[in-house]
Amino acid sequence: MPKVQIMSVIGSAVPAPLRERGLLACWYLVQDGVTISGPLTSLPAAQALSQRIGPYVLSA
Repeated sequence: MPKVQIMSVIGSAVPAPLRERGLLACWYLVQDGVTISGPLTSLPAAQALSQRIGPYVLSA
C-alpha cells in the first residue's frame, strides 16, 4: 500500500486566499503523487492529520 507523505509548497504555489492572509507556505498530504488533503496552514497540522489517518489510506 502507498504511504501518505507531506508535501510543502511556497510562494506563488500557495493558494491565493492563503497568500492574501499573509501565508507564504502551506502543506498537503499526498498519496502516490495525488493530493488527498489541504491546503494546511502549518506543518504541525499536516503531521497531526497524517497521524490521524495513519501511514496508509485505504482506497474505496
